[in-house]
Amino acid sequence: MGTRVILYVEDDPHNFLLVKRALEAQGNLKVEHAESGEKGLELARRLHPSLILVDIQLPGMSGFDFLELCRAEPEISSVPKIALTANVTRGERDRAIQAGFEDFIAKPFSLSRLREIVNKWAR
Repeated sequence: MGTRVILYVEDDPHNFLLVKRALEAQGNLKVEHAESGEKGLELARRLHPSLILVDIQLPGMSGFDFLELCRAEPEISSVPKIALTANVTRGERDRAIQAGFEDFIAKPFSLSRLREIVNKWAR
């Protein structure tokens, strides 16, 4: 299998770099960054990623808003989307799954958990 592109919509550059290093160390993943939901939509349209990781707490639009906008985009509506958030209440996980995210990763997360979820969902 060739290199799969993962898009990470995350406003914190430190979180992005941590995820990028952890996933690209596998050798078959390339992680691209969008610092806002608007930029995430633009990059998703252009890159056709295998998976989109979405921080729930973004400036300007929430991860839930981003998910809704993705649904209206035929070329990215079927791309799996994983919610990431520091808000780790049980209700937040349930809300994310009910909203349509395929999975949920609570911050802080273990790198092994991150890799497990990404490898499960990346097409």
